[in-house]
Amino acid sequence: MKRRQAEPSLDSGHAERSLCEALLALRSVEEMRAFLDDLCTPAEREAMRDRWCVVPHLIAGEPYREIHENTSVSVTTIGRVARCLEQGAGGYRLAAQRLGLDRPAATAGATPARTPS
Repeated sequence: MKRRQAEPSLDSGHAERSLCEALLALRSVEEMRAFLDDLCTPAEREAMRDRWCVVPHLIAGEPYREIHENTSVSVTTIGRVARCLEQGAGGYRLAAQRLGLDRPAATAGATPARTPS
């Protein structure tokens, strides 16, 4: 991530809250997709997809190598997501619970293997 000089007038806490509110204001998958297209680079979107893709597999207790073979997500990324699930803020687990992805059968078909870009 690019470092920049902090501007006294820039309140990062306010900016982050504003971004969260903007995300919450969107009402459909299509609206969210359009917002993410504008907000993120293709590489950033791919990184987020990769991270989210492995969450149900990790919750189900699948081994890293098996997750990698089924999703093509790197073992390093899988490990980082696993660490967040165990020691993070709880966001991955909360979203997974709300979407019903925290159930063992949820991984079947829930996260198809990535297609090469």
